[in-house]
Amino acid sequence: MEFANQTDTIEFLLLGLSDDPELQSILFGIFLFMYLVTFLGNLLIILTISSDFRLHTPMYFLLSNLSLADICISSTTVPKMLLNIQTQDQRISYAGCLTQACFVLIFAGLENCLLSAMAYDRYVAICHPLRYTVIMNSHFCTLLILVSLIISVVNALLLSLTVLQLTFCTDIEIPHFFCELAQIIKLACSDTLINKILIYIAALLFGGIPFFGIFLSYTEIVSSVLKIPTRQGRYKAFSTCGSHLLVVSLFYGTGLGVYISSAVTESPRKTAVASVMYSTVTQMLNPFIYSLRNRDMKEALRKLTTRMASLM
Repeated sequence: MEFANQTDTIEFLLLGLSDDPELQSILFGIFLFMYLVTFLGNLLIILTISSDFRLHTPMYFLLSNLSLADICISSTTVPKMLLNIQTQDQRISYAGCLTQACFVLIFAGLENCLLSAMAYDRYVAICHPLRYTVIMNSHFCTLLILVSLIISVVNALLLSLTVLQLTFCTDIEIPHFFCELAQIIKLACSDTLINKILIYIAALLFGGIPFFGIFLSYTEIVSSVLKIPTRQGRYKAFSTCGSHLLVVSLFYGTGLGVYISSAVTESPRKTAVASVMYSTVTQMLNPFIYSLRNRDMKEALRKLTTRMASLM
């Protein structure tokens, strides 16, 4: 077995979801469609929110940043996969692979923190409505975004830079369509105990704490809503959280599905297929969830499309 260190030119091979040549054109079409829907759908959400002054509220400010994070995480993984299929070249450089893995961690972590911030926004709106505008002011919302980004960057850099200490074998094959940090570590020929410990600690801190914050927020929300005397009032309060709850369920549900899949199956390809859900499908569905379930968003979207059509 040959070894390579950081000073050598190492190239990984991204094997993708299938090595069947007949499936490559189908996969290219499917992922191109999903990427375009994700990019244009989330871009439309951002443009809609920025163009309608009635949507210049903390909830929609956080939503526009979530849409931006969705665009970024999809643009980090899918275009490279499409390029590999189109050129029939599966190679990716060592630096390029680590960079991709780092950015995936940044934007996935940012989504995680933003979902927690959005849950807090709903908590304040429902449980402390009279103080909502005071608590969720523009400076505080901007601070939430900056703190979320800083936490995500620190987490991603910590996990990614520790990989530089590992030694890899040459001719490395990654059974995935993008460079996932866990898959990279599995291919190392040196001891990876520290890396694995750091991954578990980061998952517990940077994943568990935001999820616990979401859980606490909705515990208080449910408690407050159940105290509302009328059924119509309870429905109206819950309806403001429906879209967010659905997105949270998709994000954490697909992530849990990937973890379970990797634990119960010995096939890396099956795990790669499962990871499509949290890295691509969730980002594609988010614009539909927020636009179809939200009356203000639907009205703003209709006005924006009418205005754009009149300009053509």
